[in-house]
Amino acid sequence: MLLTGTYARTLDEKLRVAVPKGIRESWGTTERPNLFWTLGTDGSLALYTEEVLSLLGERLAAASPGLIESRAFSRLFYSQAVRAEMDAQGRIRLPAALAEMAGIAKEIVLVGVQDRVEVWDKTRWETYLEQRRTQFDELAEAAFRKSI
Repeated sequence: MLLTGTYARTLDEKLRVAVPKGIRESWGTTERPNLFWTLGTDGSLALYTEEVLSLLGERLAAASPGLIESRAFSRLFYSQAVRAEMDAQGRIRLPAALAEMAGIAKEIVLVGVQDRVEVWDKTRWETYLEQRRTQFDELAEAAFRKSI
């Protein structure tokens, strides 16, 4: 699964968002996938398929469970995770508590980030892009240097 792209959306009064066709197709199923909302990083929310969330859990379990950071992250991450139900129109509802934590109100941006969809408040996303865009080369070098 490879999730990519940026999609501007507006939440309706019930905090529902229409999932773009490109994202739904990337999930690789004609059925409605099992999805989970979680807290994301940098002030975003993340939407994972059950399969990817399970793989993330396996990686986390393989990390040192004795480290206080691993335990604390697992507690915060999984205690806030919420199953996402997709309706027949391809809409999913953001949990109000998570939307509030991420400062999400009406105008949002869905961002495909490899194995997950990040959901950002539109203004927060624009600020993030403005701050990071000029650092692309340095970030790329650092990211690949650490992964080799």
